[in-house]
Amino acid sequence: MPLWKLAVAFMAVALMLVGCGRDDPEAALQAAVESLQESIESKDTSRLMDLIHQEFSANQEADRDWARRTATLMFLRHRNVNVIALNSRSWIDPTYPDKGYSEAQVALSGAEALLPQRLGHYNARLEWWLADGKWQLARLNWD
Repeated sequence: MPLWKLAVAFMAVALMLVGCGRDDPEAALQAAVESLQESIESKDTSRLMDLIHQEFSANQEADRDWARRTATLMFLRHRNVNVIALNSRSWIDPTYPDKGYSEAQVALSGAEALLPQRLGHYNARLEWWLADGKWQLARLNWD
């Protein structure tokens, strides 16, 4: 799977939930999203992996170890990553309050300096699970 697709999904989550309500589940989900964005921007793989659930799955093919390897490679390869999330929305499942969802159209660019070297557009769908009192990314799908 292309490295950029994982980056798109992670950054999409970070930008999608900006502006969510500050009720308890939504505030906790928002904090996880912000932490996800900060870990990607600071290229902190261990902090990023703390946000990924043990049963993580990407497009029903890749697992948590794939996410770690892909993120590490992305962090080594690109100095700058910019993300623009469009038409984003997030919500907590009304039936299962330990599940949250996010969807967005995402434009992603990466660069070594000021001029972008790579540009992509994706539709990302994410599922968050509340585990031991904190939100973790469990499912990631994109096209």
